[in-house]
Amino acid sequence: MYKRFIVSLAWIGALLFVASGLMLSWEVVARYFFVKPTIWAAELSQLCLIWGALIGMPWALATRRHIAVDAITRLCSPTMQRVLEILAMTIIALFSIMVMWKGFGIFFESLERGRTTGSMLDLPTWISELPVVIGFALLAVQAVIEIVNVLRGREIPQGAHE
Repeated sequence: MYKRFIVSLAWIGALLFVASGLMLSWEVVARYFFVKPTIWAAELSQLCLIWGALIGMPWALATRRHIAVDAITRLCSPTMQRVLEILAMTIIALFSIMVMWKGFGIFFESLERGRTTGSMLDLPTWISELPVVIGFALLAVQAVIEIVNVLRGREIPQGAHE
């Protein structure tokens, strides 16, 4: 069930990237062809990119679609590869928890103080800070899942090197 949730978030993230592209394309058309720039396209497209990237992180880790330098680890024995995988996932989990914790403090302070972007839309800043908390919390969970998978003897995913 969690795997389906992560895949759903990845699809939502992908759709947010598409929405961002459409908004920025509209901004270009509105600005250069109609000489009427929008007040919303740039800021909302940034929000879409932030949310899309951060909620897609757990899927990227689970499917190994992130950047990984594994030229050395592939030369190691299978046992050493498992040890290094557990070490890497532990570091990712700890880092994610730290970012989530600090991000939550920033998010909560912005929510409490009512900070806004100061732009024409004047959106609350917590809208762009919340995905840090959510994305890194889910990334930490995914890293723990990867550790459990390695400990259970599952093969380490190699990712898609395209």
